[in-house]
Amino acid sequence: MPPSLPYTLTRESGYWRGSFRAMGSPCEILIATECRSLAEDLLYQSHAEARRIEQKFSRYRPDNCIYQINHSNGKPVSVDEETANLLDFSQQCYHLSEHKFDITSGVLREVWTFDGSANVPDPAAVTSVLSRVGWNKVDWERPVITLRPGMEIDLGGIGKEYAVDQTARLIFGQLKTGVLINYGGDLYALGPQSNGQPWGIGVDDPDATGIKQIGAVNLSRGGLATSGDARRFLLKNGVRYSHILDPTTGWPVPDAPRAVTVIADTCLEAGMLSTLALLQGKRAKSFLEAQEVDFWCL
Repeated sequence: MPPSLPYTLTRESGYWRGSFRAMGSPCEILIATECRSLAEDLLYQSHAEARRIEQKFSRYRPDNCIYQINHSNGKPVSVDEETANLLDFSQQCYHLSEHKFDITSGVLREVWTFDGSANVPDPAAVTSVLSRVGWNKVDWERPVITLRPGMEIDLGGIGKEYAVDQTARLIFGQLKTGVLINYGGDLYALGPQSNGQPWGIGVDDPDATGIKQIGAVNLSRGGLATSGDARRFLLKNGVRYSHILDPTTGWPVPDAPRAVTVIADTCLEAGMLSTLALLQGKRAKSFLEAQEVDFWCL
């Protein structure tokens, strides 16, 4: 493929590997077909869909609905059906998590920077920002959302998982098996490989992330997502502060696992459960056991 294209396609043993970057992450599509033209077409569509979702829902862009909502200064904003569906899902997660999954908590990044340093913020600074956190302060009556001045929403906690599932829906209309979608470690398998074997997926070691694996998962159909603090944390006086913040306190969740991996029917569901588990702290394992899903809690 010409080097000017924003993605690459290479032949592997038994499948095509399509690669590109989106949502700040490396993205891959493994396609078990002999047909190069079909693989190219599916890669093109996957890249376009991932970039569409990134452009529409990224909080870093000044030209999308999230920017409009976050800069509404207390005025109501009407949103389209896709955005409304994600807000409804986020509201459901907020209630299921006893208010610990909260898409308004992104403003806490003003005082927390998880760069591996010892720069733990002053409690007073955390408290001052916490006044602008809380989905209960948001007026959401589909399709109209109203934020108080200074509040923001951030869909980054579900964006990649949603993009994976949307890509899977696109591909399923053309190829119903033999595809693995991997957007930054959030995955969905549309059936096994051509030889009938499941896709083998390594489980990352949070103490040697990107270098060492502590196990493997076989996935034939369904979603898989991992949440953890391997790359984002603070370390002060021997205490590790995870980037998983409790929006009701503004501070990292105490006694949370280093990483949680969940397999579920969709990537979005897997991501929701892995995140909710981390927010449970030391109760993460019992929470996941009650959900009756396959999981790894490290």
